[in-house]
Amino acid sequence: MIPMGEKQRVMILEDNAMMRSLLQTLLELESFQVVCPEFPIVDPIKTIREIRPAIILMDINLPNINGISLLQQIRSTEDLKDAKVIMSSGSDRKQESLSAGANSFLMKPYMPDDLINLVKKILNE
Repeated sequence: MIPMGEKQRVMILEDNAMMRSLLQTLLELESFQVVCPEFPIVDPIKTIREIRPAIILMDINLPNINGISLLQQIRSTEDLKDAKVIMSSGSDRKQESLSAGANSFLMKPYMPDDLINLVKKILNE
């Protein structure tokens, strides 16, 4: 658990600029510190290490990166294997995401409250 007064960092891996902006605004209104790396990301594992997010919100379909493959890399990287990850997609890939090690999956489009409640729930696990 993060000490009171310290903002928890959320990393958004989403290639759609409008979606990224909406998610950033929504999460910032809930007092999260939001980091949105620009695409293309040359070395996503290095980027995650540098940012050290409390939770990662990741789209499955990213340019030059398969979100499921990236999730598997995160889970097999010793210092990142316990990272909290929520996967999302416009198609139902929940089972595939959970099997690859996601903490949860959100099908797009989703309601803002569903995202906020899920982020808070996972961060408190």
